[in-house]
Amino acid sequence: MAVTASLSCIRLHNLSPKPQHFPSHSSSSSLSSSFIQNPLQTHLQLRLQPIRSAKSNLPVIQMSMEAGVGVMGTKLGMMSYFEPDGKVVPVTVVGFREGNIVTQVKTEATDGYNAVQVGYRRVRDRKLTKPEMGHLEKAGTIPMRHLQEFRLVAVDGFDPNQKLVFEELFNEGDLVDVSGTTIGKGFQGGIKRHNFKRGPMTHGSKSHRALGSIGAGTTPGHVYKGKKMPGRMGGTKTKIRKLKIVKIDNDLRVVMIKGAVPGKPGNLLRITPAKIVGKNIPKN
Repeated sequence: MAVTASLSCIRLHNLSPKPQHFPSHSSSSSLSSSFIQNPLQTHLQLRLQPIRSAKSNLPVIQMSMEAGVGVMGTKLGMMSYFEPDGKVVPVTVVGFREGNIVTQVKTEATDGYNAVQVGYRRVRDRKLTKPEMGHLEKAGTIPMRHLQEFRLVAVDGFDPNQKLVFEELFNEGDLVDVSGTTIGKGFQGGIKRHNFKRGPMTHGSKSHRALGSIGAGTTPGHVYKGKKMPGRMGGTKTKIRKLKIVKIDNDLRVVMIKGAVPGKPGNLLRITPAKIVGKNIPKN
């Protein structure tokens, strides 16, 4: 009986609540008391704190390197250009509105990478938001609609509010890369979108322009990703590489580029020097 009574006393002593000693109300004690009162909230606050790198607080930027700074232009249309020897060359005429002004110069010290931001096409003040107007006023430039970056190896010689002249950057005969948004075609079938062949139109055939089989049955039991099927066609960003500059007309402020470029007349184009690995851009 004595042993049973002692064991019950021990159980009651362990189950009895122990007195809690709270520290005084100070700057350091408030944190500890809040952790005791709501440990879950404090744990979430510690988990949500951003993890910063010991080497640098700047984010890691991964983007393609340009062979040199470029400009923006407006597609005007296509025409035939006759060379001095009589050869006919199909060219695209590109015009330039007011703009192509440097709005910001980014360096590795401030942004983690070297780039030049260029603005194009002047608009009214009310067409832009207040943050956009503040960004342009900081550089001392006019209000412009389009802003694009050109990442470079070095940004020496570029200053904010510096105007880029096409004749100073490019010469006749140079190769350029032209990128823009293609003409949207809407939802199209497989024949127009992927150049599929149609079935026979006669002799009792019931398959004319239909897609046909899109996969096997039990194995694999699903349609593979990337299967060419009907869908939205066009309206995507496309780059045409290594196009030749045929003519630069300073009087009309236009440039003629051999071949076709993305988009319809009035479309925004981005013109940069053609990238040739090992020649004007590093191999890595």
